[in-house]
Amino acid sequence: MQLKGKVALITGAASGIGKRIAEVYAKEGAAVAIADLNLEGANATAKELVDAGGKAMGVKMDVTHEGEVDSGVADVVRKFGKVDILISNAGIQIVKPVQEFSLEEWKKMLAIHLDGAFLTTRACLKDMYSRNDGGAIIYMGSVHSHEASKLKAPYVTAKHGLLGLARVVAKEGGPKGIRANVICPGFVRTPLVEKQIPEQAKEFGISEEEVIKNIMLKETVDTEFTTVDDVANLALFLAAFETNALTGQSITVSHGWHMQ
Repeated sequence: MQLKGKVALITGAASGIGKRIAEVYAKEGAAVAIADLNLEGANATAKELVDAGGKAMGVKMDVTHEGEVDSGVADVVRKFGKVDILISNAGIQIVKPVQEFSLEEWKKMLAIHLDGAFLTTRACLKDMYSRNDGGAIIYMGSVHSHEASKLKAPYVTAKHGLLGLARVVAKEGGPKGIRANVICPGFVRTPLVEKQIPEQAKEFGISEEEVIKNIMLKETVDTEFTTVDDVANLALFLAAFETNALTGQSITVSHGWHMQ
């Protein structure tokens, strides 16, 4: 088991990519905290992991709420003794042209993706630094951390911002053995992406099939969606890689959509 004895906190883990990472981590021996705005969903996912023989707990966490983040991380430390791995995964999407975004929508997008990453990082770093035993922080970026797409101004802005945060955390945390990296997936067919298909079809005046073929998968090498397993396996690799040789990096998993 690659993560035996480790404790992982994963935000937005009641469903989608976060849930699959939690399943893979639990199978590899980690105790997993399922942090989500939806406590019922978080508890249900945690129960599934426990029923399968793993260690898990659900945590109610609005990643934009400072007090909720700090208390949630404290609850994890009380139950499992520490946090070795943070997966900052919580996110949403709003699709529309720049001129149609309200300031409220803009701030909401940046708060969830960037404020949430900062607040969870800060809370987990305090525990990691206190133990002086290293750690891994993994941000869920996107191909949009490197590329731009129409209709996604705040999302693209936020995902670019995660690169800067990860690099600073890598430099500051490196002397204490704390690594920070960004996973940059292509389109993964989660509910978040499924919702975008009809939205983009409406905005561009094309069919849903054309959205998939000519927007989402056009630049891939094999016209395939990235899968939750693709992302979870990379998250496992980064968490288990325990030296500073791999830190401050963004790794794209997108079937060749973006190449570095």
